[in-house]
Amino acid sequence: MSYLVLARKYRPQTFEQVVEQDHITRTLSNAIAASRVAHAILFSGPRGTGKTTVARILAKAMNCKKGPSAIPCNACRSCTEITSGHAVDVYEIDGASNNSVDQVRELRENIKYMPAHSPYKIYIIDEVHMLSTPAFNALLKTLEEPPPHVMFIFATTEPHKIPITILSRCQRHDFKRIKLDSISMHLGSICDQEGFDLAEESFSIIAREASGSMRDAISLLDQVMSCSPGSISHAQLLDILGVIDRKLLFDLSASILRHDITAVLDILDDIYDRGHDLKKLYADLLEHFRNLLVVKLGKKIGKLVDLPEHEIDVLDEQAKPISVAVLNQIFDFLFSQEAVIRFAIQPKLALETIFIRMFQIQPALPIDDLIAKLDHLRQELAGKSTIGEDARTASQTMDPAKVSAPLTGGQPTRSAGQAPAEVAPLPSGLTDDSQKDLSGIWNTIYERISQKNPSLAANLSKCKLNRVAKNRLEIEVVGNGFTVNMIQREKNLSFLKQICSDYFGEEKQIILTTQTDPNEENQKKKSKNNLLKQKALSHPLVADAIEIFDGKLIDVKIE
Repeated sequence: MSYLVLARKYRPQTFEQVVEQDHITRTLSNAIAASRVAHAILFSGPRGTGKTTVARILAKAMNCKKGPSAIPCNACRSCTEITSGHAVDVYEIDGASNNSVDQVRELRENIKYMPAHSPYKIYIIDEVHMLSTPAFNALLKTLEEPPPHVMFIFATTEPHKIPITILSRCQRHDFKRIKLDSISMHLGSICDQEGFDLAEESFSIIAREASGSMRDAISLLDQVMSCSPGSISHAQLLDILGVIDRKLLFDLSASILRHDITAVLDILDDIYDRGHDLKKLYADLLEHFRNLLVVKLGKKIGKLVDLPEHEIDVLDEQAKPISVAVLNQIFDFLFSQEAVIRFAIQPKLALETIFIRMFQIQPALPIDDLIAKLDHLRQELAGKSTIGEDARTASQTMDPAKVSAPLTGGQPTRSAGQAPAEVAPLPSGLTDDSQKDLSGIWNTIYERISQKNPSLAANLSKCKLNRVAKNRLEIEVVGNGFTVNMIQREKNLSFLKQICSDYFGEEKQIILTTQTDPNEENQKKKSKNNLLKQKALSHPLVADAIEIFDGKLIDVKIE
């Protein structure tokens, strides 16, 4: 065939033309300039990111007539032969089909011969992880101490399958996935050179489908360009590639956030009728809500969300009215159901079931809002209780023999005809010598806290007042670290300080001392003893003794 596919036609021929692998090309260029190129190099990374391409450029750089040079001339005999793929001194070997120990032995026998006309004899082994274990073992010594005219360049997508003995003899370079914007720009450059007109959003669709692989992206572009001579619309591109329109994905997520189940099922039905893969749709939707959550958090969006700027703006608008808790709840639910979709025989029914179940879940409330609502409810109930008590007290005024009960805090009793007080007045301040009735003081303060802030009162229920000084209070906190942290929260501590200042009529510094809960200590000791028992039971000597003497374990005692 005379036609040359775009992936081969526009393959980079110098290090500068390689897209977004600067950390590797710069290192290799500097190594060539300093004559510090390793005799064995391993390129690893995802497919289509330039591993074999960089290996060829490195071979040209080492065997160039002007070289070794970081910029090969691409005109001499060696460069043109490597570019065309039939160089005498550069061997490109497929590790998947040449993985036997006999083929490696043959390679080992041939490397002792000098190259035909180039400075180096270079072996490029693609998918090197496919070599068998005996083949790797046969290569070890040669790889560690090859002749001075030999270089090995390995490429693999699965470096974890390569024995550590091979990895330790190679200089490793890891390729990374190419970002969506870089792929889009490169595709645009190719279209300009080919005189093909394509919409900007179409480049983004192709780049997304390539999943960070430049070769996949150029192959998809080649497929699109073959369908029309000069230009193609975005709608035609979606039909050719069988890709779901991104607008449908945004419409689907907007309907989910509005809790519009009818719209969700309608969009899902349209996507199904167009023949799209619903499992791929679910994966895209899961990624979409992940991106919504990241955008809502508002940190490192450019790094964590690999999308065009206009899509990030739409995500930001969509996430503004929704709380982080709700987005996290939806994302967590969708992620938990991923396996259901993956193994579903009827994905459409499974998807509809998941969406219906999701709408039955009530939106989550932040924990601070929940505590605030509970406090408000407690105050409302306390207010109603006070009104009822006052009504009963007022009815007693008809009988002069009856009087009201004393108020909290040791205050004087009021007569039946007096108006009920909303909150009992607090006692006056104390001096350094007033240390006698600390329990009574603390009970009064605690009662006031219970009325105003029940959640803080729950954490102070086991605390006690140790000392009242002129400018400070010492409160002993009994409990675990959680209790201490809750009391020390800025909001709670300032409230406690305000209550104490109101009580004593002057500002007091709050000093918290801790005392470990005896129950917690007992629990830790019990856990430690159980761990020691488990270690004793799993000891091989114990197991051997039971087996030899045909014994039976009755009890384990910890001294």
